[in-house]
Amino acid sequence: MAEDDKYVKDGTVDYRNNPAIKKETGTWRACPYILGNECCERLAYYGINTNLVNYLKFQMNESSVVAVNNVTNWSGTCYVTPLLGAFLADAYLGRYWTIAAFSIIYVFGMTVLTLSASVHGLKPPCDDNNTCHPKGIQIGIFYLGLYLIALGTGGIKPCVSSFGADQFDDSDETEKKKKSSFFNWFYFSINIGALVASTVLVWIQTNVGWGWGFGIPAVAMAVAVVSFFSGTRLYRNQKPGGSPLTRIFQVIVASFRKFKVKIPRDSSLLYETADEESAVQGSRKLDHTEQLSFFDKAAVETQSDKIKGSVNPWSLCTVTQVEELKSIIRLLPIWATGIIFSSVYSQMGTLFVLQGNTMDLHMTNSFEIPSASLSLFDTISVIFWVPVYDRVIVALARKFTGHKNGFTQLQRIAIGLVISIFAMLIAGTLEMVRLRTVGEHNYYEMKHIPMSIFWQVPQYFVIGCAEVFTFIGQLEFFYEQAPDAMRSLCSALSLITTALGNYLSTLLVNIVTDMSTRNGGHGWIPDNLNYGHLHYFFWLLAVLSVLNFGFFLFVAKFYTYKKAIGPSS
Repeated sequence: MAEDDKYVKDGTVDYRNNPAIKKETGTWRACPYILGNECCERLAYYGINTNLVNYLKFQMNESSVVAVNNVTNWSGTCYVTPLLGAFLADAYLGRYWTIAAFSIIYVFGMTVLTLSASVHGLKPPCDDNNTCHPKGIQIGIFYLGLYLIALGTGGIKPCVSSFGADQFDDSDETEKKKKSSFFNWFYFSINIGALVASTVLVWIQTNVGWGWGFGIPAVAMAVAVVSFFSGTRLYRNQKPGGSPLTRIFQVIVASFRKFKVKIPRDSSLLYETADEESAVQGSRKLDHTEQLSFFDKAAVETQSDKIKGSVNPWSLCTVTQVEELKSIIRLLPIWATGIIFSSVYSQMGTLFVLQGNTMDLHMTNSFEIPSASLSLFDTISVIFWVPVYDRVIVALARKFTGHKNGFTQLQRIAIGLVISIFAMLIAGTLEMVRLRTVGEHNYYEMKHIPMSIFWQVPQYFVIGCAEVFTFIGQLEFFYEQAPDAMRSLCSALSLITTALGNYLSTLLVNIVTDMSTRNGGHGWIPDNLNYGHLHYFFWLLAVLSVLNFGFFLFVAKFYTYKKAIGPSS
């Protein structure tokens, strides 16, 4: 078998040692297939997520609070399952085969969901007043499809951005510069899919039917699979490095076993392989750092280590292995600050939609825009800000900061956190004005008050701007700061903030509902929002966002960036 053929088929050849292979694979020639896959997959996901709260409320006959919580719980699960996909990718399958396998599960889940909304006997029956009465089996099949989709996302989301970044060689300065732009255009492709979902698909779901509204995303997901496999011969695939969790636990166990051992002042005396490449397959060596020095005990060679001849990894670990654990621990405080931001972001698919339901939906005398379609302004905002950031803001910031990317990844995240505070203040202010209009004109029982839904546009647009800074900054930050053989795992950690943000939103909704209805009142978020105080909830999120930003500044000040040694393998 020729070297070129071997690389094309199984991705095990180091392209850096073969200029012909490097020339024919990777970089932007491989990325269109990955970006096409992501665009269609996100169209499928947002085709379900964007309007799901209305499906649950009107087709599954759930109350506002239950529908909101079920949406955030499902969205949260979609961002928890990536831990499974990331583990399989880093440890055993590699990113390519993980994406491929879980995409099939995703398509199956989309098919089940479509059948539950279109096949007689599976879709909920509705009476003459359009009130639906789903049966147990119908509810079960619907949620089966929904959570199969959540499982399918688990193998795609933690791998696809890292897989795209893998197409650029870190040891090649020309390719390395292009990688930062890849993350911008990766997020751009996500929002192209979201744009179609929030406009065309939401309109179809509202005016044509949910069978077509779910069926089209199912077809989009099938197209995503085809797009991904079409680029196979052009991809650069990195070898899985073995179980990252095993390596982490080995360092922890070895450190505690050597609790009384003293760490030498000269870090060069700590154990490391003599080879140029790391003992961890698929990873560069990492330079020693001073922080979290307790774990350095795992790399101290003792007499018993020398006597045994072969190294016991549960007793003696390399400096690189220790630094892998340190890198993960250093990431955690930064990671935690993404949770509140994700709670703010999750309001677009829940309370923003319910707020919009109460307003005038007319674009013209004869055409109404579905409230869930307002999320298109978030998407438009992202599509606007990504090229502006990539081509204009970076160039301007570079003149002032001297940084090659304009801002450091942490600075970029911080800017987005600040912008998100204003999104909640705008949403709260709009709700306060809306309620004042309701009170002044006694519109309490009116389904749609005479106040245009387009007053919601600023809050969507501002969140979109915040996304471009924080979410893309997080994507790049977690990829760059992750150990080479743990990049899928760290991408999954980044996604977990979205899950926890959704779960936090569920928790906050439950807490404020319990507390605000204790004395028999309507509470902050009743089924009829005209009797509620939704603005209090938005302002609560604004206050939490301010506290979160302060914590971010504190932890970012003391963050130590990882230091890789030599070319990646």
